[in-house]
Amino acid sequence: MIRIALAGALALGIVPSHAATRYVRAGKLVDVERGRVLDDQLIRIVDGRVAAWTPFTTAPGDGPLTDWSAYQVLPGLIDMHTHLADYGTSANVAEPLLHSAAELALRGAHNARLTLHAGFTSVRDVGTYRALTDVALRDAIAAGYVEGPRMHVAGAYITVPGGGGAVTGFAADVQVPTDMAVGVVRNAQEAREKVRYLIQHGADHIKMMATGAVLAVGTEPGRPELSLEEMQAACDEAARNGSYCLAHAHGAEGIKNAIRAGARSIEHASLIDAEGIALAKARGVWLDMDIYDGDYIEEYGTRQGWEAGYLRKNRETAQLQREAFTRALKAGVKLSFGTDEGVYPYGWNARQFAYMVRYGMTPLQAIQSATTVAAALLRADGDVGSLSPGHYADMIAVKGDATADVGTLEHVEHVMKGGTLVR
Repeated sequence: MIRIALAGALALGIVPSHAATRYVRAGKLVDVERGRVLDDQLIRIVDGRVAAWTPFTTAPGDGPLTDWSAYQVLPGLIDMHTHLADYGTSANVAEPLLHSAAELALRGAHNARLTLHAGFTSVRDVGTYRALTDVALRDAIAAGYVEGPRMHVAGAYITVPGGGGAVTGFAADVQVPTDMAVGVVRNAQEAREKVRYLIQHGADHIKMMATGAVLAVGTEPGRPELSLEEMQAACDEAARNGSYCLAHAHGAEGIKNAIRAGARSIEHASLIDAEGIALAKARGVWLDMDIYDGDYIEEYGTRQGWEAGYLRKNRETAQLQREAFTRALKAGVKLSFGTDEGVYPYGWNARQFAYMVRYGMTPLQAIQSATTVAAALLRADGDVGSLSPGHYADMIAVKGDATADVGTLEHVEHVMKGGTLVR
């Protein structure tokens, strides 16, 4: 009877008296859902979620108060394209073979901490060469063993042999470890089987490589790789298991094939054409365009002597991608915040905001791309992406006004995740 009474109370929104309660005083609170900024608000947090916010009058007596009255407070940010369980990009094409799965998991813990401290309290991690190391990292964070953002993970890449998600660039007789080929498929039936395997082993979503990649030897960004039939099989199997597919796709034909196959989002979308933009708009597909990376690759990659093909492909796609971003924005396509973290140093995610404004967004739109828009794509808009009641108390504090100058987000002063102060 006690359990029944408690369940009824929770259903009515009545919080038991023993629930953990705390407060945050926000000097300015950004309400991303309504596009407004509120002065001097008191945010009430119960058991890690926002219960209410009201104008501040006096310090409450039923829980501790975190005083952020000198700051602007926003929801924790979301990056929809990260690679945390990874070593980052280097000049050595043999780099993937230099790191064990255990080392990558430990590196991932370091990368996750940097990302969280940069203000990104949720990420969608979209693939790792060492299969399922991202699953282990996600679970360690969720269990409290590792400090990091809430992670949604892919487990591996679904890719053709030698494609953009395969380990390439080595001599023909080099044996690639089996956990680096988990997602390699040769036909539609194999695509179904690999999707089923990944979901059974903890993947939250499926990453398909529809085209070649910029930072992969032997592939070209504009060239289709997975077939329409293979991607349809992958997307159908993911949906059957309550999940979805996203597609790495630079080239116009590969983008349209991925959308027709049922992809929920297109990653990069560098060479998307007018038909692809119209198709994305008509089908409600998100574009997740990493428009900061081109400058980093050009400057740092050139200085560090990255593989010549990487630099060529970057030069052939970077500016076209930014122009496509502007066209897609004007067309009303949903644009989420995804940076391809791992290409640049971990924790630099917020540098992309300025590029999104430069290529057409307002500061508020850029912020929403990493909050409400990203949360909807993540299928987690009831939990993250906003500070309205019911959402996790994931929030950041910054000096200045991010709704006027998004560069402010590059210098996060404080971070809270689930009502717990991170820094």
